[in-house]
Amino acid sequence: MISRSFVAAFVATGVLAGSSAVAQDTIKIAYIDPLSGPGATVGEVGLKTFQFLADELNAKGGAAGKKFEILPFDNKTNPQESLVQVQKAVDQGARIITQGNGSSVAAALSDWIAKYNERNPGKELIYLNYAAVDPVLTNDKCTFSHFRWDANSDIKMEALTNYMKGQKDIKKVYLINQDYSFGQAVRKAATEMLKAKRPDIQVVGDELHPLLKVTDFAPYIAKIKASGADTVITGNWSQDFALLLKAAADAGLQVNWYTYYAGGTGGPTSVKQTGLNHRVFAIQEGSANVDHAASQATEKAFREKFGVSNFYPRAFNQMRMLATAINKANSTDPTKIGLALEDMKFEVFNGGEGFMRKDDHQFFQPMYIVSLGDIGPKEPFDEEKTGWGWRTIARLDAKDTVLPTSCKMNRPS
Repeated sequence: MISRSFVAAFVATGVLAGSSAVAQDTIKIAYIDPLSGPGATVGEVGLKTFQFLADELNAKGGAAGKKFEILPFDNKTNPQESLVQVQKAVDQGARIITQGNGSSVAAALSDWIAKYNERNPGKELIYLNYAAVDPVLTNDKCTFSHFRWDANSDIKMEALTNYMKGQKDIKKVYLINQDYSFGQAVRKAATEMLKAKRPDIQVVGDELHPLLKVTDFAPYIAKIKASGADTVITGNWSQDFALLLKAAADAGLQVNWYTYYAGGTGGPTSVKQTGLNHRVFAIQEGSANVDHAASQATEKAFREKFGVSNFYPRAFNQMRMLATAINKANSTDPTKIGLALEDMKFEVFNGGEGFMRKDDHQFFQPMYIVSLGDIGPKEPFDEEKTGWGWRTIARLDAKDTVLPTSCKMNRPS
């Protein structure tokens, strides 16, 4: 959990606020994510990541002659609290908002920002979503002000199930997910896609549990064992993944896991405890061990600075594209930034080209299916000092991840 002293130390040293010489002429980015409570384990890493990126871009001159300034706001993974914090951010001069942890939060922010922009012409905001993946955000509830850099949950499940359909040892699948919009989207996509691609697979359990409230997953693991499942699919993140795998390790549950966020804080440690060597899979936009010199150099620098791994390559894509868009528009006006981002093609963090689809503001990028286990000579990084690291099992080009959208966007006149 992030402490108040952590944020205070950043402010005191000028890391967040920057020098007084540039404080009045900076590009303020409001980072609204959990900095306390159960979600803080991922929120803290996110804050470090965005500050790392601000420092990187500022060392290169910033954008449009201005430096970036990261303003942290603690939303406690709560939609209502997020709306309080976004108003505070606006009051402090931020016109760029970023958030990622929790699609229920993302939906609340997206709606609030769209309405704010309607009421305040000429003072619009732009919302950069780096991790909230409910498909509805770039479908029926899309807005011009919302841009997403993470693949949505349907895109991720499409990739996972395309891989799973060729794994003949999968016979019985158990679904366990968090009971909110994202978790519900994961279960829906998994059920529909497995039925279409492998109708012989039995779904022997379909469980939803409260978001970030369960402290002991032993009863859930007991149900999985009793079901006879050989495979589990879960979108769980933060402590809900780490504690789920810890309970699996305690119970000696030996199944394959197909996940979205096994790489989050505490996840790799819990995976190592299970002893499931390369039997826990994740769908990600990259990993530390992708054979790409530039990203591995950045990974090394990030770990040396913070002592943790970088599990947000998409944040690097987001911030670097933002700087490019500001320079292209020669403006920090959110509407002009948004127009510059549309259809932008960009060399992504782990190599290869991604693009921001104009129709719905969904970013498409190469995606990787990776597994966690013993690392080989070509895999230089382990995770959380476990001796286990990521190995690429499959890679998809950006064009092979594209799904249609139902977005009908109201655009600036």
